[in-house]
Amino acid sequence: MRGFKRLVWPYMVWAGIMIVIPMLIIVFYAFTKEGNSVVQVKLTLENFGRFFQDRIFAAVLGKSLVIAIITTLICILIGYPTAYIIAKMKTDSQATMILLVTIPQLINMLVRTYAWRGILLNLDISPDVKVYIGMVYNFLPFMILQIYTSLSKLDHNLIVAAHDLGCDDRQAFMKVTLPLSIPGVIAGITLVFLPAVSSFFIPKLLGGGSFVLVGNLIENYFVTIGDWNFGAAISLVMTIIILISMYLTKKLDYDKEAR
Repeated sequence: MRGFKRLVWPYMVWAGIMIVIPMLIIVFYAFTKEGNSVVQVKLTLENFGRFFQDRIFAAVLGKSLVIAIITTLICILIGYPTAYIIAKMKTDSQATMILLVTIPQLINMLVRTYAWRGILLNLDISPDVKVYIGMVYNFLPFMILQIYTSLSKLDHNLIVAAHDLGCDDRQAFMKVTLPLSIPGVIAGITLVFLPAVSSFFIPKLLGGGSFVLVGNLIENYFVTIGDWNFGAAISLVMTIIILISMYLTKKLDYDKEAR
């Protein structure tokens, strides 16, 4: 057992370099600002105050959350029936359908978004609709795969037992299939909502340059404006929102399992 514990150390080193150190740098920039000739940096909360006091930034945050929530709901509405139909197919057909779902994921997301930009460029639809199309297209496979995994593991004998107890197909689905597939739905929500709320190049490419979300703000303040302190503060706010979202989805999953 001690030998296996040593295998954790490479991951711990990697996590420390790629996750912990960058997060510490973000925290440092978020809580500091440029000083003067005597003190190079000063601790401050001004970056967070600026974000929450300015209605423009609050509106951008609210719009980002709304778009992420709507994208997640659309993915559920499309993904659940798709995953259910695939799970009802024969084993060979299931493998083929899952391959068709995952093949687009082998292409870089940026390339796929550029392709959609070319498709939607000459269509007379609002930038919001274009962004939703790009969001759903890129994140829908995550929802389908998670729900399909839960449905494929479902014991068919439970459905048979429900029919033996007098349930029709609709009642068996509502009382057996749907409750047992909720963990897959929750996992899908996590994998769709989190990248959707922080996405920046999808709205940038498909929104016609006038579509600004929190991810675009962070990119602008780091890359274009060069205000790393304020950009780090926004990043930290988004990190907290993402962690809260993960906690709520996990808690919902645990509560479901406890019943």
